[in-house]
Amino acid sequence: MTETTIVKTKDRTPVAVTETMKALVYRGPGKKALEDHPKPDITAPTDAIVKITKTTICGTDLHILKGDLPTCQPGRILGHEGVGVVEKVGPAVTAFKPGDRVLISCVSACGKCDYCRKQMYSHCTTGGWILGNTIDGTQAEFVRTPFADTSLYPIPDGADEEALVMLSDILPTGFECGVLNGKVEPGSIVAIVGAGPVGMAALLTAQFFSPAEIIMIDLDDNRLEVAKRFGATTVINSADGNAVETIMKMTGKRGVDTAIEAVGIPATFELCEKIIAPGGTIANIGVHGVKVDLHLESLWDRNISITTRLVDTVTIPMLFKTVRSRKIDPKLLITHRFKLDHIMDAYETFASAAKTKALKVIIEA
Repeated sequence: MTETTIVKTKDRTPVAVTETMKALVYRGPGKKALEDHPKPDITAPTDAIVKITKTTICGTDLHILKGDLPTCQPGRILGHEGVGVVEKVGPAVTAFKPGDRVLISCVSACGKCDYCRKQMYSHCTTGGWILGNTIDGTQAEFVRTPFADTSLYPIPDGADEEALVMLSDILPTGFECGVLNGKVEPGSIVAIVGAGPVGMAALLTAQFFSPAEIIMIDLDDNRLEVAKRFGATTVINSADGNAVETIMKMTGKRGVDTAIEAVGIPATFELCEKIIAPGGTIANIGVHGVKVDLHLESLWDRNISITTRLVDTVTIPMLFKTVRSRKIDPKLLITHRFKLDHIMDAYETFASAAKTKALKVIIEA
């Protein structure tokens, strides 16, 4: 049901007027528009309506715009990250009330299905990654969040909202899909292929486990310099095609214990295959829109593991604590800020990172 307001005309006849809001709408591959859109309303007892205060753009949004995710249909409001203030809750919501400040998880979890009971919230049978994908998302003034009790997190007083936007998706994605799935351990050698936002999130959170080396590989010298400041022990620009040779020389021809793929193209995944050591783990984070060759002719006897995962956001509570204790500062990932009225400029900036030096952009509604 779309929210309406009853007004009276000059002759005092009641007329229902649909309330609208500004929203970034996907219009098909390569097309998007900032439009007036009907404001969402409660459609299920477990819903909450959240007034967005800050949101951001994800690399997955760019994949949608390229046409890589057919589940997202034209007409959808994009975005799956953000913080805001609860405006309205359904009758079954018990953990939140209007006026509460909340972090919105990029993954909606019913909390009851078999997958949720295994903490595989990304595969929730009625939720999962639906925001900005199969239902309207957060790049708007308001968003309807399903399963509010298990998909929102209260924001403590005094917390930095900009930093917490990074906990909606990017930080738990780097940590869960890259670091935890990659089995990063103290003293291990880790290579992260891709120094974009999710690669940087993996870099920041890999340091929880004190690896001996964290090697960042990318084509962009600016991002590699940022990676050094964030804690990378070695950076490699792979533009010359010598990254594999360089890493093998560094590791005594052994390779790395963990290779984290954080781009989502065949060349970077195949690079991970070439640098992984016997017994190592390739952890895929990237969103792949085309097939990738698995070279079993060279990997069949090397005791390696390949892991894939969509973020479950189960580590958000832990990451909340690390941010509050200043053990990690996700605000380091933010390079640009825009108002919602200028979200088209924000997309241009984010998509042209090599030129703009963008990592994460904050959009204030």
